[in-house]
Amino acid sequence: MMDGKPLRPRTWQAAIMLMAAMISACSSTPQRHWTTSDQSESARNERFELPDAGQREQIVLSAFSLLDTGYRFGGRNPEAGLDCSGMVSFVVEQVSGQRLPHNAAKIAARTRPIPREALEAGDLVFFNTQGKAHSHMGIYIGDGRFIHAPSSRGKVRVELMDNRYFATRFDGARTLLGEETRLGSDSTY
Repeated sequence: MMDGKPLRPRTWQAAIMLMAAMISACSSTPQRHWTTSDQSESARNERFELPDAGQREQIVLSAFSLLDTGYRFGGRNPEAGLDCSGMVSFVVEQVSGQRLPHNAAKIAARTRPIPREALEAGDLVFFNTQGKAHSHMGIYIGDGRFIHAPSSRGKVRVELMDNRYFATRFDGARTLLGEETRLGSDSTY
């Protein structure tokens, strides 16, 4: 009831739809623009590349520093909580000063796909957890493991790539390095 009047069915439907949208995973987060309004659409869609292969190790270490950070839908900083794409974009920005979109599918679109067997620590892994491509993501840390911000059990944590849930939902691997940088990298960690 509002002001003594019962809510109409359409108001209930709208409230339920809003709640469902808020409960869904990180790829449905209302987007804040990560670029200034004077940049063109093509500039926002250019391939993202780290300038230095050594930054991959920093990405992994930064991701480890977020373990046990609370989950928050739409969260983009550790103090308030993080969702999956918020965690990845926060880590990348802390390491490189470059900002990624706060959306798993948009991050996938801006990064270069690689075969699963080519995964190295600091690469990104994507999962289909909502019946659509790239609806969840994390940072690969090596040895078949990745760090992510899941909504279940509510904290940033490490998972095995071959755990039953994620193995069946794996949706692709991507790198933050350009092809030339990746070819020249010497992964020692």
